[in-house]
Amino acid sequence: MDKKIYLTKEGLEELKAEYEELTKKKRPEVVERLAEARNMGDLAENAEYSAARDELSFVDGRIDELEELLRQVVLIEEPKAGSKRTVTLGSTVTLHVNKKKEDYTVVGAWEADPAEKKISDQSPLGKALIGKIVGDKVEVAAPAGKVLYTIVSVK
Repeated sequence: MDKKIYLTKEGLEELKAEYEELTKKKRPEVVERLAEARNMGDLAENAEYSAARDELSFVDGRIDELEELLRQVVLIEEPKAGSKRTVTLGSTVTLHVNKKKEDYTVVGAWEADPAEKKISDQSPLGKALIGKIVGDKVEVAAPAGKVLYTIVSVK
């Protein structure tokens, strides 16, 4: 059974770019290295051959993983101009928390990156925000206790 992988347009482009890099550049380079190492003689004691074979195995595994991901991608729709500002996948939300304003983008789990303020729709905060509108308050349990967020804007 296929599981849907939700990505923004940017996230999809990054995956496609990685796939292209691996299939068109990296894999051919590793295959060439492997062929050169094979020509060096005794394979049992050939560290270069073993390293190239391991790298090829890793690259092929990642290519397979990316192909599977790309088959399951559902593109997150950009919110339409003038639409009701409800938090959905792809929304950028300005939150008021602890006397500060912070912007977060709600993305699918594969694209989440807290350092980039991209939060997963499956995270406690992401789950709490989905479906909410400007002015709503959400409370999220955190290691330091409950944190209250107020939605200031949704883009």
